[in-house]
Amino acid sequence: MSNPQPLTIKHSLVYIILLVICGVGVWFVLKTGAALDQKREAPAAAAPANTVPQSPEGSQPGKTNVARLLSANLRNALSILLLQLVVIVIASRLVGKLFLMMGQPRVMGEIVAGIILGPSLLGQLSPTAMAFLFPTASLEPLRLLSQIGVVLFMFVVGMELDLGDLRKKAYLAIMVSHVSIVVPFFLGVTLSLLVYGSESPARTSFTPFALFVGVAMSVTAFPVLARILEDRGLSKTTLGGVALTCAAFDDVTAWCLLALVIAIARADAMLPAIITIAFVIAFITLMIFLVKPMLARLARRTSDNERHRRGLVALILVFVFASALITEIIGIHALFGAFLAGVVMPATAGIRDMLKARLETLSLVVLLPLFFAFTGLRMQITLLNDWQSWVLCGLIIVVAIAGKLGGSMFMARWTGMGWRDSFSLGVLMNTRGLVELIVLSVGYDLGILSARTFAMLVLMALVTTFMTGPLLSLVKFGSEPRAVATGPGSQQ
Repeated sequence: MSNPQPLTIKHSLVYIILLVICGVGVWFVLKTGAALDQKREAPAAAAPANTVPQSPEGSQPGKTNVARLLSANLRNALSILLLQLVVIVIASRLVGKLFLMMGQPRVMGEIVAGIILGPSLLGQLSPTAMAFLFPTASLEPLRLLSQIGVVLFMFVVGMELDLGDLRKKAYLAIMVSHVSIVVPFFLGVTLSLLVYGSESPARTSFTPFALFVGVAMSVTAFPVLARILEDRGLSKTTLGGVALTCAAFDDVTAWCLLALVIAIARADAMLPAIITIAFVIAFITLMIFLVKPMLARLARRTSDNERHRRGLVALILVFVFASALITEIIGIHALFGAFLAGVVMPATAGIRDMLKARLETLSLVVLLPLFFAFTGLRMQITLLNDWQSWVLCGLIIVVAIAGKLGGSMFMARWTGMGWRDSFSLGVLMNTRGLVELIVLSVGYDLGILSARTFAMLVLMALVTTFMTGPLLSLVKFGSEPRAVATGPGSQQ
């Protein structure tokens, strides 16, 4: 890959102009869409769309006392949760292995396994089996346990960010990553003008809905991207380094935008949102300039003694959960606190490697598949039951690809990268995967997204992530030298 050319004032001007145009465009769309709020009809009471049918309870004629006893034991809360763990982990491993054989990341197979166990497939094939495996009363414990898994995962994601490396490559990465944020963000906010009237929940106003759709269009899955680069031997290349740096900047920017949207969605007026944002800024400042140096001193004093290491792990877990609790109380989301806790973890004394080794297995193998299963229980593809829904879903996918892949590619080309490398970078930045599902789940929990919009955006996340491997293979195939005929009929 050719090294990017030195940036000039011309490059910076185009970068600034793009930011201004998209910023003004977002402001104009929000002002235009605010008028739609006044046209909304009074919200009508509706039954929740994600209700799972309940199996009939009580004794059945002909059952022996032993059978009734075993059946009652199987239906208690702990037995149901353990049964769900067994089924979910087995399904995730099997489907994940199948996707690995297809050249896709294992995590994508685990996401599909969660959808298979939900109403989109299992609920259609056997409603009785789904009601038995996922009774309504078991969904809240499953959701809470899955959230613990996502908190630990976001902590690990935060540890994978290298702030020092980001500063070294900031000259290019900031331009590419921010354009890959603002262009899809602007297109997503604009698209919400079309989607809001028919697809948003009745109690959701236009501004949080539009801003959230913009954030959903802007996300890049940093962890999935890192694993794709590693699997393809691109981690140590210039393209891989630029892609990882841009994705890291994307992650930080997207989570800050998400925090802003959550603050606006949870506040009834602008003043509470501003207060929440001020608290977030103060918390970030405290973590970076006070907590991070304290953690570094603690890490240097830690010996290699296993007993001390176990004590350190316990202390850091308390720190992670406390950080998540603080951001939840502030009014954004616990995931942001866990992510920030990972960012400020010291890289000295092998602390990060030790924590990754101890936490990744639990979060990735056991707890995250619970999150995928819970996401699958919420996602109902059957809600897309007419051609208009599928056309709208296709439009969302096209806009997402155009904004993310197109914005990244053209900005990378403008900074001096070749067309092939620019396209490859755009393909990598278009990878959404798990991080997108986390963002969408936050929007669904807050009532910003309806069940049908949630299903459309999940499909968009899957399609854009599935595209990454085949498109990278296509670029690699196109770059291979072709054999030149040397026979009598060949041209010279």
